[in-house]
Amino acid sequence: MKITEIYHEAFKIDSDLVKLAQDVEKKCSDVFERIKNISAYNHSKVIRAMQEYMVSDSHFVGTTGYGYNDRGREVLENVYAMAFGAEDALVRHQITCGTHALALCLYGILRPDDELLSITGKPYDTLDEVIGIRGEVGTGSLKDYGVTYRQVDLLENGDFDFEKIKESINPKTKMVFIQRSRGYSWRGPITVERIGQAVKFVKCIKPDVVVMVDNCYGEFVECKEPTDAGADIMAGSLIKNPGGGIALAGGYIAGRKDLVELVSYRMTVPGLGSKVGATLGQNRSMFQGFFLAPHIVAESLKGVVFASALMESLGYETCPAYNEERSDIIQAIKFGNPEAVIAFCQGIQKGSPVDSFVTPVPSEMPGYDSPVIMAAGAFVQGSSIELSADAPIRPPYIAYLQGGLVYEHVKLGVLCAAQELINRGLLRLG
Repeated sequence: MKITEIYHEAFKIDSDLVKLAQDVEKKCSDVFERIKNISAYNHSKVIRAMQEYMVSDSHFVGTTGYGYNDRGREVLENVYAMAFGAEDALVRHQITCGTHALALCLYGILRPDDELLSITGKPYDTLDEVIGIRGEVGTGSLKDYGVTYRQVDLLENGDFDFEKIKESINPKTKMVFIQRSRGYSWRGPITVERIGQAVKFVKCIKPDVVVMVDNCYGEFVECKEPTDAGADIMAGSLIKNPGGGIALAGGYIAGRKDLVELVSYRMTVPGLGSKVGATLGQNRSMFQGFFLAPHIVAESLKGVVFASALMESLGYETCPAYNEERSDIIQAIKFGNPEAVIAFCQGIQKGSPVDSFVTPVPSEMPGYDSPVIMAAGAFVQGSSIELSADAPIRPPYIAYLQGGLVYEHVKLGVLCAAQELINRGLLRLG
């Protein structure tokens, strides 16, 4: 049976769309090869860290209660630190999400009368109420604790506005915040090289400033991480890149030892810090997920490269273009109207292995300022290293596609999404 017939019989994909996909894959072959090489480098880096700390099956046994002297937990955190070029790390399943990991850093390091300066514009929506940009007074935001916030937007071309950054840093500026990924914005991610340039620039102005990076969606996309490039601390989620689709929950913080210790006091309590926290049998999945992560990230990257090239061939604007440099696993596709962005996300859902029969619809969600549609058929709830697509229902109606444990699934999901546009009369082939 020909591949066009398989797709047509099982998923009712137009044969012309399948043929277009085959041409797109050929066009992407050089990009796929680059991704493969980065994956190989990162995989060797992770294995070397595991060998350095002599990982064994004894480290997979969990603890209960206080979790004192959990050797597996300690070794896992050493492995993360070494692989990420950091002095220390916290890796815990008790960290509920990426926003939680980021908030731990902010609350752990910042004090009353300190200033937080974001130099990549407004952070991702879910941090608004943490910072105090949005939400009620008295809920425990940084603003409630006397921490002030300012931001410098990126230039129109996506570069740092170094002139305004220099003007904005003052004696109260305790932390400079960089969001590596795009969030819900139409811009490329910030590469590790550019993060390194920004670190050097702000340290020349104020050497004691803490540079923090929101590293969500960025791990293992490049050969280096922000901490390799001089960032003082970074944070991310284990149900994104570093969990490799195996970790069931959790987050990490990595960076300078003194800063990680401060964050650990916020995670638990001063005096106990990182010394407590039972692992409850989760060590094995977190070790194995980290081991798999470079390959899984590569599969996801191949998928979004394919999606970018295919949707561009169908007449849509994409960011980044299929052959542009990447520093996260997110692909933005601009649709221009709500019907098309909803149809695309619902098509992604139809190509999922889990909950394919569910139809996602836009709805209000905690932490977001507009209705959001979220398509995800994941084995781990909310896992965005598994294929998912989401979109705030607001102009210019952009869908954000990310994840994919295997390339073949991403390809199928994108074809189902394109077919959904065709079925609803929102897209015509030829």
